[in-house]
Amino acid sequence: MMKVEIWSDVMCPFCYIGKRRFEEALAGFEGKEQIEIEWKSFQLNPDLKTNPNISINQYLADIKGWTLDHAEQMNDHVTQMAAQAGLTYNFSKSVVANSFNAHRLAHLAKKHGLGDAAEEALFRAYFTEGRNIDDTETLIEMGTAIGLNAEEIKQTLESDTYADDVKHDIAEAQYLGVRGVPFFVMNRKYAVSGAQEVAVFKDTLAKAFTGWQEENPKPAFDTIEGESCSPDGDCK
Repeated sequence: MMKVEIWSDVMCPFCYIGKRRFEEALAGFEGKEQIEIEWKSFQLNPDLKTNPNISINQYLADIKGWTLDHAEQMNDHVTQMAAQAGLTYNFSKSVVANSFNAHRLAHLAKKHGLGDAAEEALFRAYFTEGRNIDDTETLIEMGTAIGLNAEEIKQTLESDTYADDVKHDIAEAQYLGVRGVPFFVMNRKYAVSGAQEVAVFKDTLAKAFTGWQEENPKPAFDTIEGESCSPDGDCK
């Protein structure tokens, strides 16, 4: 399997858009059955304090020195971009929340082969449903909805389990020179930064996959044929 690693943050609007555009590119890719996707953690603002009492527009205005009107205009523009990707953003409902625990939930999900389902649920919760992604009960509900065990989620969130994994992903991103997310690394040879157009993902996937196939050729045997049975039940 050729690996595609994706660094993202749950509260990054372009990460959700990038996910949809990459998925569209992958859906039409001939070698998609041989692609393995691994989500990696990144935090745009690790020091952010969860505060359900202020709007996301007010939060952006405060940290960036913008007027509230300008913050609203910027989010309206991103909302339109999201709509073109088939997503519904409701910034008026978004809860300002630190994403660290959400990333820990995602790592638990990855352990059970549910990494992509967790990322999708977390993005939808933050941008569409206006849920608090730093609230334990909310994360338990979301995790069980995708197939995780409620008690295991609770134990994870009440401890520091997967905290080092999140930090390792972030440190790895810094080592690789990642300056923003989403950041897609394909076969550790090619990278796509940002929510690029579908065509960019298609072209990069093709290049990376061709290289991967050259590095991992199918074995060729000089076969002596004899009586045998095939998977379709044909024995001769």
